[in-house]
Amino acid sequence: VQLQASGGGLVQAGGSLRLSCAASGRTFSSLRMGWFRQAPGKEREFVSTISRSAAYTYYTESVKGRFTISRDNAKNTVYLQMSSLKPDDTAVYYCAADQSGGSRYLSQYANEYDSWGQGTLVTVSS
Repeated sequence: VQLQASGGGLVQAGGSLRLSCAASGRTFSSLRMGWFRQAPGKEREFVSTISRSAAYTYYTESVKGRFTISRDNAKNTVYLQMSSLKPDDTAVYYCAADQSGGSRYLSQYANEYDSWGQGTLVTVSS
């Protein structure tokens, strides 16, 4: 599957951004989707994931209450709405997809996703 992330940019602390990730090449509703990020000089880390039907979501603790993951299976797109952004949220954000696991299966592990987008840069200024 091919993934194209977009929506990154420069925003002041406290602001909001919505990232999008468009998928092609595979039935989107068969994919569980995730967002990861990599800050300068740091390892890639999990941000959020959503099940195939959008019934289940999971977030890393540092973004709970500020970020919301969603998907539109008719548009083959997953979103990450980010609010109350902090300088620590500055990173390249990557979307990821995988077909494995049951309908309720969610994963925070990068090695459990087999397709990755190119990343979109989010910079939060203080």
